[in-house]
Amino acid sequence: MPRWVIPVIIFSSLILLLELYAFQAIKTLTKNKFIKYGWLAFGALAYLNFFYVILSSDRTSGQTRQFQWAAGFMLLALLPKLFILIVMLGEDVFRYIKKGISFFSSETTQSVAGRRKFVSQIALGLAAIPFASMLYGIFRGKFNYKVLKYQLAFEDLPEAFDGFTITQITDIHSGSFDNKEKIQYGVDLINEQNSDMILFTGDIVNNFAKEMDPWIDMFGALKAPMGKYSILGNHDYGDYSQWETEDDKKANFDSIKDIHPKIGFDLLLNEHRYIEKDGEKIALVGVENWGKGFKKSGDLNKASEGIHKDDFKVLMTHDPTHWDLKVKDNDFNYHLTLSGHTHGLQFGIEIPGFFRWSPSQYVYKQWAGLYKEFGRYINVNRGFGYHAFPGRVGIWPEITVIELKKA
Repeated sequence: MPRWVIPVIIFSSLILLLELYAFQAIKTLTKNKFIKYGWLAFGALAYLNFFYVILSSDRTSGQTRQFQWAAGFMLLALLPKLFILIVMLGEDVFRYIKKGISFFSSETTQSVAGRRKFVSQIALGLAAIPFASMLYGIFRGKFNYKVLKYQLAFEDLPEAFDGFTITQITDIHSGSFDNKEKIQYGVDLINEQNSDMILFTGDIVNNFAKEMDPWIDMFGALKAPMGKYSILGNHDYGDYSQWETEDDKKANFDSIKDIHPKIGFDLLLNEHRYIEKDGEKIALVGVENWGKGFKKSGDLNKASEGIHKDDFKVLMTHDPTHWDLKVKDNDFNYHLTLSGHTHGLQFGIEIPGFFRWSPSQYVYKQWAGLYKEFGRYINVNRGFGYHAFPGRVGIWPEITVIELKKA
């Protein structure tokens, strides 16, 4: 039996369960056949389209926009029904428990029907929230750029760098872009920060160097008086596509590396640069991708060769698991680490200063924002672009501005 059969059976069974409960809720509230069967048709079309795109896709094409939109369409049909399932299933459990306690219910058929209708209204009302949120996220939220500013103080920061500003961007994923006007707005917003230095922390494409071709001039217009520097992310190695030959894969990888100088960025491949100002300096360290469960090309020791232990250091590493597992308690003392990769899974709830949640937190210990351990910081940028799901819900695209201060 092929490996995919059992997962497909399980997934199909879950979909049938969801659709059953969702249809019961609709049927309870309306007798209109157009609404009832239109509801079923919407779900069926979304699921069939998703499976068709997967089965008909060319594995050498990587993740296409067609796949992203098919995934978005399916999630739009699927996720709101989870809310319906929870409410309706809960009502069923409550009702059967009540019946189990007493063989004789005092409720009339009308009261049970009335309660069922009320519960169905609640279920559909709750489901409307994620449905509307996802629609917004697909068409507007993925361009809802947020500038997040932090001021970080360090006792051993050189005096000349007191007030030095860094703009961090990450996870451009140019292969997903579909609106030049909106992307231009985001690029202009980066320039408006007027930071001393711009750092890009990986994933410039989804799979292929050619994905960046339409955006070279736009991103090449980014300006920073103290330089623009970058590293690679896991998607930049071409590992998520099937290649005819290893030479083809290598040629694509070389072309991806060539993108960085074309847009004016100095790509650090397990290297470092000293940034000098008024006779003082800080070390900028850039490693290739290193992540738990992903490619581990990053070599922190190699990148740090020639750096003194007491130098002030800013590290660029794409995946925050590198910081958690190898960097944060390193005796060499990397003062500030900048990462991306997680996207915050492009889905969650964030109320600044009060509450935040995303499924990403069950995968990554450091999943979005600023963290501090052992007196060292990491900022996990939520990403500039988007990937897989063609939108963002509650986790908005981010431009980070960090000001270094002398404590």
